[in-house]
Amino acid sequence: MKEEPEGMNESGVRHALEAWGIEAGSLAFAPLGLGDYHWTADGPRGERWFVTVSDLENKDHCGTDADAAWQGLYRAMDTASWLAERGGLDFVVAPLRAAHGETARRLDDRYAISVFPHVEGTPGHFGEELTASRRAMTVETLAALHSAKSPDPAPLAPLDLSARNRLEETLREVAEPWSGGPFAEPARALLAGAGTRFRLRLDEFDRRIAEARGSGGELVVTHGEPHPGNLLWRDGGPVLVDWDTVGLSVPERDLWQVVSEPEELSRYEDLTGRTPDKSALAFYRLRRDLEDVTADLGLFRGPHTRTSDTEQAWQGFRSTLERLTDL
Repeated sequence: MKEEPEGMNESGVRHALEAWGIEAGSLAFAPLGLGDYHWTADGPRGERWFVTVSDLENKDHCGTDADAAWQGLYRAMDTASWLAERGGLDFVVAPLRAAHGETARRLDDRYAISVFPHVEGTPGHFGEELTASRRAMTVETLAALHSAKSPDPAPLAPLDLSARNRLEETLREVAEPWSGGPFAEPARALLAGAGTRFRLRLDEFDRRIAEARGSGGELVVTHGEPHPGNLLWRDGGPVLVDWDTVGLSVPERDLWQVVSEPEELSRYEDLTGRTPDKSALAFYRLRRDLEDVTADLGLFRGPHTRTSDTEQAWQGFRSTLERLTDL
């Protein structure tokens, strides 16, 4: 996020870091990504950490209310830690444990904090198109992840949309004015203009869910969002960050975001012995777009102002909805 979280300031983050035994000499807000808030912390002897604060009220993929999201986030952080500590996967940038072994701590009713090692490398960017060589390295990394033993705390990744009930409610109210903030009415008008085309995509999604449930595919550990923005490039290849979407699922949940050529699918099959299902790839691509639209609609229907974060969300919402409904 580009703006610091409401009701959370630097002093609150500093105090929370004491649970990890960190006395930060300097603490700088890092305006990165969407969804979570980040800081970099520097210690008195040159140590560095990467600090993430999660807004539990806006983390549907972990849980649709703050308490459920906290449970989902903690389980995800434990899974990432297991993969790094016990699974020996050196490409997993996992959270550090606090004094009592916690991989995350709740700050208050709304926010939770995790602390990560500061890893040097070249960050990727969301929407970036990877070169063929980088796609190949990412496929190899995912093959290793999907071949790992399933961690005890790993959650089962859901097939249905995280907030499907809220989306259906939104569609029922699309004819009434929305007043959450500056993007409320534009979002309503855009959704209303999509008309039955958006409902057709939801119907397609439901058909594909039925196919997925009947496929009987082997479940593996998946990252959930291995897009370029969650890759950090080092000499030996990529490492994966942002593990709050980790879950047991079919490999296609990850692969659709990386593979673009038949030979990449063949390479994955050579490495794992699993043949990717093109129908499942299409299902997870559609699911991601619908998840993004649902999250953006939740933002725009609620109280909001015009900030760099809501501007970015609006641009993403327009782009995704147009892609979904351009049948």
